[in-house]
Amino acid sequence: MESPKRYTITAALPYTNGPIHIGHLAGVYVPSDIYARFLRMQGKDVAFVCGSDEHGVPITIKAKKEGVSPQDIVDKYNAIIKSSFEDFGISFNNYSRTSAEVHHKTASEFFKKLYDSGKFTEETTQQLYDAEAGQFLADRFVVGTCPKCGYEESYGDQCEKCGTSHNATDLLNPKSAITGATPTLKETKHWFLPLDQYEGWLKEWILEGHKKDWKPNVYGQVKSWIDDGLRPRAVTRDLDWGIPVPVEGADGKVLYVWFDAPIGYISSTKEWAEKTGKDWEPYWKDKDTKLIHFIGKDNIVFHCIIFPVMLKAEGSYILPENVPANEFLNLEGNKLSTSKNWAVWLHEYLEEFPGQQDVLRYALTANAPETKDNDFTWKDFQARNNNELVAIFGNFINRVVVLTNKYYDGIVPAPGENSEVDKEVLAELKAYPAVIASSIERYRFREAQAELMNVARLGNKYLADEEPWKLIKTDEERVKTIMYVALQIASALATLSEPFLPFTAEKLKRMLNYGKASSEATIEENRHDEWQEITEKEELLPAGHQIGKAELLFSKIEDEQIQKQLDKLEATKAANKAENQKAEPQKEIATFEDFTKMDLRVGTIVEAEKMPKANKLLVLKVDTGIDVRTIVSGIAQSFKPEDIIGKKVTVLVNLAPRKLRGVESEGMILMTENKEGKLVFINPDEDGVKEGTVIS
Repeated sequence: MESPKRYTITAALPYTNGPIHIGHLAGVYVPSDIYARFLRMQGKDVAFVCGSDEHGVPITIKAKKEGVSPQDIVDKYNAIIKSSFEDFGISFNNYSRTSAEVHHKTASEFFKKLYDSGKFTEETTQQLYDAEAGQFLADRFVVGTCPKCGYEESYGDQCEKCGTSHNATDLLNPKSAITGATPTLKETKHWFLPLDQYEGWLKEWILEGHKKDWKPNVYGQVKSWIDDGLRPRAVTRDLDWGIPVPVEGADGKVLYVWFDAPIGYISSTKEWAEKTGKDWEPYWKDKDTKLIHFIGKDNIVFHCIIFPVMLKAEGSYILPENVPANEFLNLEGNKLSTSKNWAVWLHEYLEEFPGQQDVLRYALTANAPETKDNDFTWKDFQARNNNELVAIFGNFINRVVVLTNKYYDGIVPAPGENSEVDKEVLAELKAYPAVIASSIERYRFREAQAELMNVARLGNKYLADEEPWKLIKTDEERVKTIMYVALQIASALATLSEPFLPFTAEKLKRMLNYGKASSEATIEENRHDEWQEITEKEELLPAGHQIGKAELLFSKIEDEQIQKQLDKLEATKAANKAENQKAEPQKEIATFEDFTKMDLRVGTIVEAEKMPKANKLLVLKVDTGIDVRTIVSGIAQSFKPEDIIGKKVTVLVNLAPRKLRGVESEGMILMTENKEGKLVFINPDEDGVKEGTVIS
């Protein structure tokens, strides 16, 4: 669609069973925010909507574990999530929740229209049932082996390892997530969306119609699904938490969360329209509206097959123009995990890096998983800040503002005649809005941000080549032109950086006294085309314009700050290991006579030194009370020799002697590991030694 009248932008509804982490931000919310801000800066009519996804089994499981109601869980996390989005400048026109009355009404009406028009099939099927819990097991109440890849902890609706979607009854060796019992099959009635009836239409709409403009990772996954053959999908569940199925004979059943959740985009738009006095329907039903879904790759099937089929079946809605799904972001080489606390939580980040939202936005965009899974590392985060934001962007702005205040009391000087270099630089500057826009419009946000940084590089190179700080002594008139040109670049950066670095753009606009800071312009305000002004206007900051004093846009992040984050992750690893640590099975029975053969003595280490050319071995002299003997022990990576002299230890003294690297060892020091996986000498009171730990 070349010239849409309006844009409806949706961002995947975050699930309210935990806070928001960097994976969510990188995969969905920063890209969608960049896109929405960019369009608004061009004066476009934009509805950017989202909301909390508050139904489904994981919430009921969490509520049972914590001994509270599902409503308590969703209220808690909705507040945390909403606050995180506000803190990071995610500029939703409306953020709603699926527990809202407007959503229940919208989802119920949607279901009822499809039901009344015969779009569903009604089937009595056998579903997994937990006799101990006395209930049917919907989706995430079942864990078993994935029938496609063999992953043993696949959920009943989707395998998190291979991404395959399936029914709970497809799982091999299913277990109830409630009681751990093996479920049985029991008959129950549900309503199904016959996806198979829409295969031909989906092939035409996506496989033919969007072959060239949808991302390869999205197109490829959808094609694989369609090629494998689609099957009817149940849109109701046996559950007591959710939107009741609005037809007779459906007691104890709710709408499947993946049926009701995408309708949340529509209900959020309705809520926004009611608040602002707008008509919601054109944003969802007018053919001149461009609908874009921003999601992660695990939601592709729902947004590219199931929801479009729902919209098509209903008949009055437009379909998405694009679904630019991202892949996954990992953290320090490991998959992000809410349950294992392997994440960087947004609310915690701001406590440890106050006022540095844009640094994280920048680092996540620079390393965005747009076409493949990518890895976030704290060292890369530090380098992006120090080597790019501070050294390039911040350095250029600081130079310009400081020199303008030093030479002209903060007043933009009147330029003289432009040199060839000036003309080339200004021409290059005027070309950048179109270059950056082209990347954003193709959902290449990483590429777009790199071009933004090239504008700052252009400014830095210009100043470095022209050296106004030297020229001021010999040619003051030339310096006026140089500073004037540099100030045009600085003001262009204030505009071009807003989609990517909104807090920085606001600070820079105030510093330059240029335009309207984004916080002063409401999201609903119709803005003029600020983007195009950079190309079309003769000058952005006119001669005689008063700018403010210099402020640092970015500050250096020190090694100590990064090490603190790495230590925090190491502590998480250790905690996970301790939590999952299980006592090893008992060894085969030893007789009393076997035990009496072992001579265990308390000894004291009197000498200790490293074994030459051996990283793991220490040569110890141990006073056993009956003699002083040499024992070679593989503990060099856990202890320094000088730290263990005088240490009392447990020694197996009648172990047969054995030569290790030419040194005869006459016994064994008994060791174990504490909960952090660190070697400790055997002592029942040693901190962290658990019952059942093997002594060896």
